Amino acid sequence: MQNDSGTNVQKLINTAKTLVAGDKGLLALDESISTCNKRFAKYGIPQTEEFRRAWRELIVTTSGLSESISGAILFDETIRQTKKDGTPFITIIIDSGIIPGIKVDIGAKEMAGHPGEKITEGLDGLRARLAEYAQMGVRFAKWRAVIAMDDGIPSWGCINANAHALARYAALCQEAGLVPVVEPEVLMKGVHAIEQCGEVTAKVLRTVFDQLYIQRVMLEGMILKTNMVLPGLTCPKQETVNDVADATLQCLLQTVPAAVPAITFLSGGQSASLASDRLNAMNIRFKSRAPWALSFSFGRAIQQPALDIWQGREANVSAAQQALYHRAKCNRDARRGKYDGEKGVV
Repeated sequence: MQNDSGTNVQKLINTAKTLVAGDKGLLALDESISTCNKRFAKYGIPQTEEFRRAWRELIVTTSGLSESISGAILFDETIRQTKKDGTPFITIIIDSGIIPGIKVDIGAKEMAGHPGEKITEGLDGLRARLAEYAQMGVRFAKWRAVIAMDDGIPSWGCINANAHALARYAALCQEAGLVPVVEPEVLMKGVHAIEQCGEVTAKVLRTVFDQLYIQRVMLEGMILKTNMVLPGLTCPKQETVNDVADATLQCLLQTVPAAVPAITFLSGGQSASLASDRLNAMNIRFKSRAPWALSFSFGRAIQQPALDIWQGREANVSAAQQALYHRAKCNRDARRGKYDGEKGVV
């Protein structure tokens, strides 16, 4: 760490702990412009900067969101946007008691020599970008690597290259005083069985932590964001919620060092209720003996019900905010092992 007095080290540790304190979790509000536009297109919402701004204003001004959300991962466009009255979004987020974070990779690109596989880019100029974000008030960052499963893939070349990039990103974050959220995602797409997902996820995580060690990343000052161990979306056999919880924790207990303070799961295309159900089962079955907090870093699984209601209409803002608040609360209850599906919470 850059500060020999240990101040920077303690700051990282404190931020990482705060991000998962009180059974709260992260809201992934970091969709790229193209991804946000694709979602808008399904509803006929104009794909403009103003409508993206309005959607994000709806989210960041939701009353009570900080009861369940400890940190919000933003996108570069979002962090520079303001409310209609000119108040910066980042000011609203900080004032509400939510820690602002930022996605700093520039996306997964086709990997040369590896058909069907991708490498995440964005290391060039990252030190300067992190310094700017830190000055803006950001306290953590995120970098996502995507690992596809199919015949002959993932390759070791793809796994190693992405793990190395994740570790270099994490080291640069900690140098800048930001907690790195390290996100290796084994994609759900495919016909693979849950056992195959577990094997690949374990291989990816072992490689990632090997690289984090090599790059001298302090594990106590980072957060792992990863996929649940799931059968492929088109796999004929879809395991029960408890089977998924067991397979996921079996994998993580064998691969993730106890020094890591938290694992925040991504939703990865799961429905809102199913993602909460599975997180709930993990906390019921493993919270008392897992060495790390089992939390969430959901995007669509929190936002989608609200987007279904909003559809770009000002008249729907209040109802959409209620749906957003509800889904965030559902996931806080899932962290407590007290989510009771759409019947409500206990």
